[in-house]
Formats: sequence, structure tokens, C-alpha cells
Amino acid sequence: MHIDKITTPAGQATRADVSVLQLVRNVATNIGLCVQALTRSRRSAVLPGSSTTVALSIALALAAAASMFVFDAVAVEWARNEPHWFRGAFEKITDLGLSGWFLFPCGFILLFLAAVASPQLTRSARGVFAALAARFGFVFLAVALPGLFVSIAKHLIGRARPYVGGHEDPFAYMPLIWRPAFASMPSGHATTAVAAAIAIGAIWPRTRIVMWLYAAMIMGSRVAVLAHHPSDVLAGALVAFLGTHWLRRWFASRGLVFRASDLRAKPGPSVSRIRAALRQPMAAR
Repeated sequence: MHIDKITTPAGQATRADVSVLQLVRNVATNIGLCVQALTRSRRSAVLPGSSTTVALSIALALAAAASMFVFDAVAVEWARNEPHWFRGAFEKITDLGLSGWFLFPCGFILLFLAAVASPQLTRSARGVFAALAARFGFVFLAVALPGLFVSIAKHLIGRARPYVGGHEDPFAYMPLIWRPAFASMPSGHATTAVAAAIAIGAIWPRTRIVMWLYAAMIMGSRVAVLAHHPSDVLAGALVAFLGTHWLRRWFASRGLVFRASDLRAKPGPSVSRIRAALRQPMAAR
């Protein structure tokens, strides 16, 4: 009895160590496969950018430029005089535009998929996990890459936030200064919200109305809380639009998520197939 009490916990610890080691190996292997899929040569040519894409990009750029001369000062003055309860409500709403609301859930899902996907699963289950990883990976990168670009660009541009220095000046700039007070353009929250709306709506079209209402609410909140000018928000939307469009073409040209012919999302796995795939690693454990 004394020997059993000593060896049984040791055996359990050994099995646990093996399981953890296997999960780590799965994660490392699957991350490598994801990198290979994203960096492999193009499998098919993607159609040139449409005139609508070009026109919308130009329209956003011109709107941002015009807003600096026409709307920025007026909008900021309106926001400054709004009721305290009104601004307080938007101060709570605007936090929903933080990139972590999308990056953390997507990152967790990607890590989970990388841990459970293994050669021991059926081909069908591995296909389901690969399809899910490609979709959540697209959303993750669509939010992360434009957000990273904006985080650097806004400090290089050095535009002052509303009422920095005690007065409003839409043309106050201090380029190459890494201070939050001079990091107004482009808006990071607006970039995140628009990128998420485009990326999620592209994969799951039924969410588009909700996602665009969310994006509009976040964009408006940045002006309402005196964190940005309207032109900053429009500039963030432009970065998000161009970034997600480029990333969508990159995925499509490598046979991932989208069709190369029209950039529409390929059919994803059904709920029943996802449930069936998840049962396999759970049963193995």
C-alpha cells in the first residue's frame, strides 16, 4: 500500500507532463503551418482593385482634408459644450473601441485551435480547425496590423489633440514627438472599429449592420469625448479600409478564407461540423 501511494501520483504527474508537452508541440507545429500558409507563394491571381475601392479611398482622404478646414473646430466646440451626462455616457462607450476587445478573444481562440489540432484527429476535424484558424486569424491581423501602423504614424505626424495648450487649433502639429497629447491623427479607436467592422462583416455578412452601427458609435464617441477631431476619425477609417482590403487580397491570393475571383468569403464549417470536430480532442483526453 505504501508503494502504491508513492507511485500512483508519480504516474499521474508523468501523464500530465506528457499531455502538456504534446499541447506545446501542437502549438509550435500549428503556428509554423500558419506562417507557411500566410507566406507561401500566390496560388491564384486576384482581380485588380475595383473603381469603387479607389473612389472610396479618395473620398475618405478628401473628406479628412476638408474636415480640417471646415468641421474640426466646429465639432470640437460643440463637444466642449455638451452636457456632462452626455459626455460621461460616451466616455463609457468609447472604451469599446479598444483593440483588446477583438485581439484577446481571437488570440485565445487561435491558441486553443493550435493546441487541440493534431495529426491524430480525422481529416475532417483538422479541416474544420484550419478553416476556423484562418478566419479568426484574418480578424486578428485585420485589427492588429492597421492598429500597429496607426500607433507609429500618429506619433510621427504629431497632431495636437483638441484644446491642447488651452485653446483649439486644428493645425497644431509637433512631428516626431512621442507624447500622447500630440498623437491625435489618425484615431486608433476609429481604426480598430472600422477594421473590425470590415473584417467581421466580410466573413460573416449577417453581422454587417450591427458591426457598422458599432463602428459609427465608436467614431462619434472619439469626438464627443474630446479625444479627436473628425478628420482624425476619418483618417483612421481610411487606414482601416486600406489595411483590411490589402489583407483580404493577400489571403485570397493564397487560397485562404476568400475567393480570388471576387474576394467573397468561402463557405465556413457549419455549427454541427464544429461540434463534431471539438468532440474528438475532448474524447481523446
